[in-house]
Amino acid sequence: MRNTMLKSALALAASVLIAGATSALAASTEADFKSAYAAAEAANQEAASLRNQWTTTAATLADAKKAAETGDFDAAVALSKEAEALARASTYQATSEKEAWKALEIR
Repeated sequence: MRNTMLKSALALAASVLIAGATSALAASTEADFKSAYAAAEAANQEAASLRNQWTTTAATLADAKKAAETGDFDAAVALSKEAEALARASTYQATSEKEAWKALEIR
């Protein structure tokens, strides 16, 4: 059961990353980065409210900020979208496991 949930979370994250990669055909701007970063931050705060933030999300957000500081907005946007996908996957994990533990309980 847990393995299935993890696979579902990873599939969700992969689909968000693929969607983001295919939509980024043009060069990204600072405004694109700010928008993508804000969405990732919001998703990460939602995960925090569920007490299920992943450390990889924070690291990816930091990498996105570093890329933006060097002017590499394509990488910064891609990393921000990756961080958002990770945060959403952690939110999915938290909500799906909230009740799933009951199925594992010995009765």
